[in-house]
Amino acid sequence: QVQVVESGGGLVQPGGSLRLSCAASGRDLGDYALGWFRQSPGKEREFIASVSWTGSDTLYGDVVRGRFTISRDSARNIVYLQMTSLEPEDTAVYYCAADRFPRLRSCSGFYRLYDYWGQGAQVTVSS
Repeated sequence: QVQVVESGGGLVQPGGSLRLSCAASGRDLGDYALGWFRQSPGKEREFIASVSWTGSDTLYGDVVRGRFTISRDSARNIVYLQMTSLEPEDTAVYYCAADRFPRLRSCSGFYRLYDYWGQGAQVTVSS
């Protein structure tokens, strides 16, 4: 059984920073790429970023480019999403998802590509 667990969500003021973490584990998982998505009420799930199994390749969605950074700690098998300059529009549930294919592809921004999903972490940006 594969488990994907996000942590680090919470309340932050506009202009602030927050770091989310994601850990995926399971005997059937193998080597995997990992992506972050977010969804707010009434909106479609939105691609934020993805990282390959080795951590050498990354891909970002246009909406967060330059403000968010995805990284991978291979030794600890944790993926981070560092978020800076947060805006109220960034308020959403943030999901981590694992793709059993270890390298990034041109379609890595499509949520249907991913095989395993976490439960989500709420991020609220408000004063």
